[in-house]
Amino acid sequence: MIRPRRNRRTPAIRSMIRETALAPADFILPLFFHEDGEDTPIASMPGVTRWSLASLVREAGEAHALGIPAVVLFPKIEEAIKSPYAEESFNDGGLVPRAIRALKAAHPTLCVITDVALDPYNSDGHDGIVGRNAHGEMDILNDETVEVLCRQALCHARAGADIVAPSDMMDGRVAAIREALDDEDYTQVSILSYTAKYASAFYGPFRGALDSAPKDGDKKTYQMDPSNAREALRETLLDEAEGSDMLMVKPAGLYLDIIARVREATTLPVAAYQVSGEYLMLKSAASGGWLDERGIVLESLLAIKRAGADMILTYYAKQACEWLAER
Repeated sequence: MIRPRRNRRTPAIRSMIRETALAPADFILPLFFHEDGEDTPIASMPGVTRWSLASLVREAGEAHALGIPAVVLFPKIEEAIKSPYAEESFNDGGLVPRAIRALKAAHPTLCVITDVALDPYNSDGHDGIVGRNAHGEMDILNDETVEVLCRQALCHARAGADIVAPSDMMDGRVAAIREALDDEDYTQVSILSYTAKYASAFYGPFRGALDSAPKDGDKKTYQMDPSNAREALRETLLDEAEGSDMLMVKPAGLYLDIIARVREATTLPVAAYQVSGEYLMLKSAASGGWLDERGIVLESLLAIKRAGADMILTYYAKQACEWLAER
């Protein structure tokens, strides 16, 4: 008699036939930081901290010691130095370049990924430069934004970033950034493009962490419509053709179908971002005693990997490593 349950009978048998497994090398830890000398708990994301530079270096080192190969940096920029054209985004003496240099000096084998987008620096709170169309309506200026993104990527490369990750969703920015990096002999710097970044309601806590919400309008003219799946494949093919080294889907948990489609459409490595709203839902359910935090977190991460992600950006990266070590 055929009995599939025979393959589930003991822990040893289950471990031998397990199709998907999590490991510390699967994780990328997002880190928030600011100019202040004090570490600040982020109210919208319980358990997550906005670090000082010194603490950022320490936190990254602890993550790396657990086997996490990479961190991705998200700065909170002081309001006084934000501007409509986001000039601070390519300041070689700015917060992000100083953080990159400190991290690479302290942890040479750590992979440092930087967010390339204007919203932390833009006084309008958008990922691009805000203009007006012929009808006087607000418009995000694509090509003008791409020029600034190239300068930002070069600034990060000069500081020692291993990977730049454009998260803005402007058209043509991957090709432009690749050309700018290559022209300045930063051919070794990789591009991890946010390929399918959806206009999701799950980003709210993150914007609170960076104080980067749009002052006017929304991001639906450049981030993708959650209704669309085929469009993600179009973006995948474009980013691959333009020279991206890795592709990202964001969010992750509610977009497992998109991760799977992107995985099937490309041979490039695929990343997925378990975003702040996903984190907060898990954390809230666990803190209320309704769900087991360890169980739901590891299952959620396993599902993302099973869908096809090679890398998972998650605020649970350190805890997940500790839980995996207990098994």
